[in-house]
Amino acid sequence: MSDLLAPEHVIALIVIAGSTAVLVVGARRRPGPWLRVLAGVLVVDEVSWWVYLLGGGEPGSRLALSLPLQLCDVAIFIASAALWTRHPLLVELTYFWGLAGTIQALLTPDLPQHFPSYPFLQYYIAHGGVVAVALVLVVGLRQHPRRLSVVGVAGLTLAYAALVGVVDAATGANYMYLRSKPPSPTLLDVLGPWPWYILSATLIAVILFALLDAPFRLGRGGRLREGRAEALR
Repeated sequence: MSDLLAPEHVIALIVIAGSTAVLVVGARRRPGPWLRVLAGVLVVDEVSWWVYLLGGGEPGSRLALSLPLQLCDVAIFIASAALWTRHPLLVELTYFWGLAGTIQALLTPDLPQHFPSYPFLQYYIAHGGVVAVALVLVVGLRQHPRRLSVVGVAGLTLAYAALVGVVDAATGANYMYLRSKPPSPTLLDVLGPWPWYILSATLIAVILFALLDAPFRLGRGGRLREGRAEALR
């Protein structure tokens, strides 16, 4: 279990924050092929983790517990695809999942290893990368969420959670922590026992999605009013 706010944890967060700021500014001023290189780095980092697990890197790991089914794992591939294609739905999934979910994994990491081990570095590159890409896309490249994007992302999230729940039931795994809470301290600890913490987390996720969409919702409303005023002239 990681010690929250231990020096290595705080330093990792500072490095991620600084790197994210540099990437966002770079995307705003000089967008180009380097963004696809960033996408490739995330994919290689994630694939290397599954190679590490299947190669026996983690004692006691087995295939049923080593599939890329955690939401953060899927978010890495979606973030990479969003950088590569700029597809609106992929951008929205990266933005909402990254800033409402993956950032929680950075603040309360379920990570027993310490710096400079490979698992430590891989964890922070992967999770920090998703958050960075979310801000690069939305702030740096101005790929803003569309109207009703919250509804679409929430629906896809629930559908994916249901699919993962079936896998958990069939394999005895605990992807997305649907069967029990992680051993390390997280927000789930204050949301009640199973299954109530799942319902509470779902409600919080919807609220966070709405808050993340609020600045763009206000902007869309302003443009709509301007359009109506222009039409009346």
